[in-house]
Amino acid sequence: MADTATAPAGDVRLAKNVIYCGVCTLPPEYCEFGGTTKKCEEWLESHHPDLHDEIYSPDAAAAALSTLSVDAQKRAEKDAQKKAAKAVALEARESEKRATSRITIKRVERNKRKYVTEISGLAHFGIDLKKTAKEFGKKFATGSSVTKTASGGEEVTVQGDVSEDVVEWLQENHGEVPEENVECVEDKKKKGGA
Repeated sequence: MADTATAPAGDVRLAKNVIYCGVCTLPPEYCEFGGTTKKCEEWLESHHPDLHDEIYSPDAAAAALSTLSVDAQKRAEKDAQKKAAKAVALEARESEKRATSRITIKRVERNKRKYVTEISGLAHFGIDLKKTAKEFGKKFATGSSVTKTASGGEEVTVQGDVSEDVVEWLQENHGEVPEENVECVEDKKKKGGA
């Protein structure tokens, strides 16, 4: 057997504890390359204020810029302004999209007195479809799943006529969804002709 040499006690290195951003999942030093710089900075300030002061303080920014040439400093300032403008524009687009998006709750007749409730548009409000389908299945004690629509999107399908209960659940659990953006529709499926 080969001899395994053990390292002397002085060479023992402890593992480093690396902090990862809760927004972009990169280390905070690299958040500027992730595209969500503003949100990352807010997260870091609330969760690790000492590290935030180290990275985003005016002294740190000045030290980083002092090593660059004058042209590079101007480019860095322009890039920072562009990134900030893009972040603001993206946030405005997302809020506008949320305001115009609708959640459609359809009651679809399957057979004579059997119904299925289809809920579409939840993804526009940042609601996780799989978790929601599982919650509906538990709450209403029925089968519930995420299905693909003909238009390429996804919707939650719940067995049974639970459309009114779904509206109440949305109001209770997701207050960020405006009530006027929730629409209930009754849809009758056509019988297959032969």
